[in-house]
Amino acid sequence: MSYVGWILITGALVGISCGLIGVLLILRRMAMMADAISHTVLLGIVVAYLISASLQGMTMLIGALFAGLLTTWLVQWFESKGIHSDASIGVVFTTLFSIGVVLISTSVGNVHLDVNHALMGEISFIPWNVIELPIIGDIPLAVVMLTVVTLIVVLMIGLFYKEWKITTFDPALAVSLGIPVLLLHYVFMTMVSITTVAAFDAVGAIMVVAMLITPAAAANLWTDRLLVMFGLSAFFGAASSTIGYGIAIWLNTSISGSMAFATGLIFLISYLVAPLYGMISRLTRKRTVI
Repeated sequence: MSYVGWILITGALVGISCGLIGVLLILRRMAMMADAISHTVLLGIVVAYLISASLQGMTMLIGALFAGLLTTWLVQWFESKGIHSDASIGVVFTTLFSIGVVLISTSVGNVHLDVNHALMGEISFIPWNVIELPIIGDIPLAVVMLTVVTLIVVLMIGLFYKEWKITTFDPALAVSLGIPVLLLHYVFMTMVSITTVAAFDAVGAIMVVAMLITPAAAANLWTDRLLVMFGLSAFFGAASSTIGYGIAIWLNTSISGSMAFATGLIFLISYLVAPLYGMISRLTRKRTVI
């Protein structure tokens, strides 16, 4: 596989995994939770480094995962105490992220860990950090992690598709049917955390947020069918990575930033021409009724 090929595969895997998770985030009106987790994992990474003195290995993954789960638990706890969801997310997000920034500035020192890297990532370095697998050979570590995460996401959505659908659209019905709504909520937040952590180091927080929210929002303009929405969101996420790479090469700029920008382009096109909820189709239907 060529250098460019690994970058495109990495971007596509981020787009697919985040696109699938993003559908449930959008439909559950939890888009800002994605922004919160993608930033607060920085605290987990910094704490893991302070403990292990290494930026490699499972320690980083575990630290970031715990930070994501801590964010979810704190937001849920504040909500249970009567604080509005958006306020809970805002308080937890800004507090944990700022603690991570302070620790980077005061305790980490001169290692390759800084706020700019955390926000934008550096996907162009992905092909150089490889792991040797039996039979297959050398493969970038990020590709292996993202492949595993994508398979987990697809498996979890497939196995509990009915439960996700019912708890998303009618939580009260789910409770009456005996479906463990709260447990599924934490399982879902764990999936969000794992997906975010896997993509964080490669592409940075900005692209993670863009891939979690924008492809799903675009897909929501095209269809009301949940299964079709999953497919469209994953496709838009993967397409954004390819289009964004082309833009980055053309303008000689940030690859991750360009991929995030490409998600916005796809959303804009969808907003204009989507046959169900696109602006043009809505204006056409309005004129027909008149």
